[in-house]
Amino acid sequence: MNLEAFVLGCGGMMPLPNRHLTSVLLRREGELFLFDGGEGTQVSLRKLNLRWKKISAIFVSHTHADHVTGLPGILMLSSQVDRDDPLYIIGPPKTAEYIETSRKVLDMYINYEIIVKEITEPGVVYEGDGFRVRAFPLRHTRICMGYVFEEDGRPGQFHPEKAEQLGVPRGPLWSKLQSGETVLSSGGTEVRPEDVLGEPRSGRKFSYVTDTLAFPEISGEVEGSDLLICEGMFEKELEESAREKKHMTAEQAARIALEARVRKLALIHYSPRYTEFNLKRLLKEAQDVFPETVLTRDRSIFPIEYID
Repeated sequence: MNLEAFVLGCGGMMPLPNRHLTSVLLRREGELFLFDGGEGTQVSLRKLNLRWKKISAIFVSHTHADHVTGLPGILMLSSQVDRDDPLYIIGPPKTAEYIETSRKVLDMYINYEIIVKEITEPGVVYEGDGFRVRAFPLRHTRICMGYVFEEDGRPGQFHPEKAEQLGVPRGPLWSKLQSGETVLSSGGTEVRPEDVLGEPRSGRKFSYVTDTLAFPEISGEVEGSDLLICEGMFEKELEESAREKKHMTAEQAARIALEARVRKLALIHYSPRYTEFNLKRLLKEAQDVFPETVLTRDRSIFPIEYID
């Protein structure tokens, strides 16, 4: 089952000619999940030829303009196709007010159900087949949430030679064992899944953190992520400015990634003061702490693979 992250916009504060505002889309097989929707989101959707009508849920970090101004366009875009399933929009307080006001003022034609859920406490905010999305609080100038997308664990690797030794013939019984059922061997004895499977294997984990001070608890929330997309808005020499604005530096993001033992860190939400050339300074400061760091660019694609 494929899992991919598409960066639709990597910029913060204001859009630049080659840098839309922050937005990330996660695709799991045919289902899509949008994290924030800054200005320019639907432009990148179009350029990547992503099927926006497959967006099941939108997760809003907070209601600052550079994270939500692209959402009205997404809502209207979705009315251009037949849609039977509701669209969930999940975010902190003020999310419902923003969506409802936008619909009213713009007199939107919406031909599908929109369900807005405001987060009142940390924890699981959305669940699907084999996965869940968990929200946790960040520290910004207004209520802001980080998100973790986690898949369920998988059974251990199936060992056909063990099944054959225990008298389970090739066929449907093998599938039952792999799905966790106990079966009867050809001799009538019970064979349990653990008799033929290796150690349980983990699912995949994606985390999204932006617009926050750096603080220790973030590492625990995103621990073990296969991909952490995290703001790296400023370089180290502007750490005091970052603190005043309740943002973090690229180096601080890297320290979180290191402490959380993530597999890859992708920086996002850059200050517009940084040109494409001097973004390299952010990257170097982060890689000095956590070598598996990359810069996101608009329309970057990150496949998220199983470890095993």
